[in-house]
Amino acid sequence: MPVSFSKVRLVAALMLSVLMAQFGWAQDAAKSLPPTPLPADISVALVETMMRNHPDATSLGKWGYIPALYLSGEYMVYKRTGDARYLAYIRSWADAHVDEQGKIDNALNALDYILPGNLMLELYKETGMEKYKIAAQTIRKRLDTYPRTEDGALWHATTRQHQLWLDGMYMSMPFLVHYGEAFGDQAYAYDEASKQLLLYAKHLNDPATGLMFHAYDESGTQPWAQGDTHHSSVFWARSIGWFGMTLVDVLETMPKSDPNRPKLIAQLRQLVKAYAKYQNPKTGLWYNVVDKAGLAGNWEETSASSMYTYTISRAVQRGYVDPTYEAVACKGYRGVLSQVSVDDKGDLHVANVCQGTNVGDLNFYLNRPHPADDFHGLGAFLIMNEQMRTSRCAVKQASRIRLASSKGLAGPGVGPR
Repeated sequence: MPVSFSKVRLVAALMLSVLMAQFGWAQDAAKSLPPTPLPADISVALVETMMRNHPDATSLGKWGYIPALYLSGEYMVYKRTGDARYLAYIRSWADAHVDEQGKIDNALNALDYILPGNLMLELYKETGMEKYKIAAQTIRKRLDTYPRTEDGALWHATTRQHQLWLDGMYMSMPFLVHYGEAFGDQAYAYDEASKQLLLYAKHLNDPATGLMFHAYDESGTQPWAQGDTHHSSVFWARSIGWFGMTLVDVLETMPKSDPNRPKLIAQLRQLVKAYAKYQNPKTGLWYNVVDKAGLAGNWEETSASSMYTYTISRAVQRGYVDPTYEAVACKGYRGVLSQVSVDDKGDLHVANVCQGTNVGDLNFYLNRPHPADDFHGLGAFLIMNEQMRTSRCAVKQASRIRLASSKGLAGPGVGPR
């Protein structure tokens, strides 16, 4: 009885699959397949991924800066798209922590707990609900009694006595100026924000590198406090990123006549120049310990790279720095996109994000875990991407990805990095 051609093809296919499995050809073939191209709207894709994987917003965590940073990014996407689901998601997290009388379910004993106040301001503006206004007022009044160093700088936390961490400026000062704009308290808000930023710079700035140290201990008792300066010894990437973003966010609404404005712009220019100096020219990214690119064990960190890219782009856009720095922001953007991937379920992932970090020595920073999808990276990415998505380099990148997709080539990472 003659054997049909279809049966021959079936047997051949089975034999081939056995050989591929035996010799690892299947794995090699899978490796050679191009990665899934990034979606046209990466911010929306990331928000949708988060809402699929965390349908209950309360699972994002307690009242604090980490979920609030991510939700601030989601709010930016909501403002652009008008998707009411995004606002409802943000509200569901906020309502789990603020009752109908506006009482917050967490003590305000660290600057980390000030940052969610930004969401209170936005939700009050969106809904008109008094509870959000009361919560924002509570946060603002807390600053009146919050502990400070002898020269008036806000401690990072009541449990971090006498300490200033760069992180704390982004936790608190954008909220303060936004509150001032919302409720007619601009004079105090801009005066206090300028005072804090300049005091922090006084203790943590390093003119030699243009960078800033992570922390300062007024008492000098912490093991990381250096000699007479009392600041730490390491330039940790994300802490400097927090400070840079604070500068551009405070400057965004600060009156041009404010006497402290030129001082803040000068500090921003110094940082942008340093960002350009320490950027990896091959990848566009920045290292977790910024000035130690060649050090074994150092690694490129995505949340800080997102923050630096955002800060540079906004500084160029507002005319604070020379337009030539746009190329640095574009290279940074391409570098960050190289860390973004799409899995076979369509979920978006952001790689190499340093987990929450205290102050320590060099080895402490080098050995920090840096998994994918840590909320520090997701929030920073959304803020950066909403800034960069309409930039000229983003348009070129999108065209490059579409062209590569049509030819069956790789999506993220196509073209120069």
